[in-house]
Amino acid sequence: MSAPPLILASSSPRRAGYLRELGFSFRRVVPDVDERSRRAESPGRYVRRLAESKAGVVAKRFPRHWVVGADTTVVVDGRILGKPADDRDARRMLKLLSGRSHRVLSGIALARFEDRILRSAISTTRVVFRKLTPEEIRWYVETGEPMDKAGAYAIQERGGFLVSRIEGSFSNVVGFPLETFLKLWSDADLALPWTSGETASSSGS
Repeated sequence: MSAPPLILASSSPRRAGYLRELGFSFRRVVPDVDERSRRAESPGRYVRRLAESKAGVVAKRFPRHWVVGADTTVVVDGRILGKPADDRDARRMLKLLSGRSHRVLSGIALARFEDRILRSAISTTRVVFRKLTPEEIRWYVETGEPMDKAGAYAIQERGGFLVSRIEGSFSNVVGFPLETFLKLWSDADLALPWTSGETASSSGS
């Protein structure tokens, strides 16, 4: 039996890449969701709500498909660091993270509207940054890499040089905790690609 039709409710090439590498066949649909945090909302509640909202919005459009939604944020001193607004904001975030630890939280949600199914979970990883020099921060921001990343860095790309160690899931820091997604998928009693003969083809439409 083949894995059921899957939609990734995200524009992230990193999330799509992970699903593709696991052998999932899927298409991408970008959800229209307000990503602003709410007053007094905890980081965990924030990422779970956004993941559920993204999956739910797309699932309503494609009720017979399974839809996975995700959201990732960086948290330091209880403050949520989303994507930087500009270069100055990126430098501010990197200076704040320099030489200390922070948490990366991801919410993952799996939905199928036809069956009124919505499951979600949260993954947390502790990340420790090296002490960064002003020149390192300036150079990294000038590469443009931080601009669409929560916390203004990408651990899987050039931003790996910022990090001295992590405790927890690496894929979570990238933005798609594989072990959390696979548990949600298995808990829904769905076939995995390597047990169903599914191929690694996908569509970006």
